[in-house]
Amino acid sequence: MSQRCFIALGANLGDPVATVKAAIFALRGLPQTEFIAASSLYRTAPVGLKHQPDFINAVVELVAVSPAPTLLESLFAIEERFGRQRSVKNAPRTLDLDLLLYGDTVSDDPQLTLPHPRLHERAFVLAPLAEIAPQLTIPGRGGVSELLLRCADQQIARLLPQAA
Repeated sequence: MSQRCFIALGANLGDPVATVKAAIFALRGLPQTEFIAASSLYRTAPVGLKHQPDFINAVVELVAVSPAPTLLESLFAIEERFGRQRSVKNAPRTLDLDLLLYGDTVSDDPQLTLPHPRLHERAFVLAPLAEIAPQLTIPGRGGVSELLLRCADQQIARLLPQAA
């Protein structure tokens, strides 16, 4: 059965605008998925490790036939193609792809927690998510638009529209 999925993209090393655009293109070609939409690109300050470049962020909506763990493996493969190195938490990165939602699935599995555990408190995810799915409800958390209002103190700047 197909599931409506949302994937967050972030990058802050190299040319992050070009990287996020290229990653969106790569997501369009994922097997067993249908590309639905991509948000605009957003510039945001880093969370956690503060002394690093700003991030470029976006969110993509897909419909996936493959199970969530298989989709996650595909996301890791794309990250690897873009030179992702996993070092310390919140470190600078060439590309970060996070599976935010997989339909209404709720899972506390350490390998894949759904919905993504911090998406409801991060403007850099909620703003692009609200742009492409303003009526979306995060299971157990509430509506995207109302959650974004709670993050009003987090600075985020929309850069440019992303063609869907």
